[in-house]
Amino acid sequence: MEKFQELRDAARKKLQLADHILTMTYPVVKDPHLLLSSVENLFLAFSYGMGSVLHYDRTFKRIPPFPDNFVLKFELFKGKCAKRYNIPEEHLKTIKDLREIIVAHKKSPIEFSRKENFVICMDDYSMRTISSNEVKGYMEKAKLFIKDVTTIVSKNEAIFS
Repeated sequence: MEKFQELRDAARKKLQLADHILTMTYPVVKDPHLLLSSVENLFLAFSYGMGSVLHYDRTFKRIPPFPDNFVLKFELFKGKCAKRYNIPEEHLKTIKDLREIIVAHKKSPIEFSRKENFVICMDDYSMRTISSNEVKGYMEKAKLFIKDVTTIVSKNEAIFS
């Protein structure tokens, strides 16, 4: 199995995991920390999907070799692949939003649950709130993105069988 096929499958699994956390576990447990877990899995789904398209294009020598660095991969994806495959700008914005949430969480000195939201506090006293409806919106966009990725990398799948 080629690297892009492995990444596509990994993206699907992370999407299923995020969906399960959001639709099955969260309603039962009602712990807003699960929203962050779902966001992390959604980000990984987007990241693996993006990597799948990059490796697909690299297999066909449409793009140069690239390092395993998220920022550089994202710029290459945005500059080359997104235009080639008509990937909506909305997907790119969602990837950035999810990454910002995760980075904010890692840097935050304090986080807590308020009502049914997860709140991340920054050093400069700004706050980032994550709600289940916001995560559901990200989920819908992720499903569309992974569907697009699957369509893109499955075009020439017979060659690799």
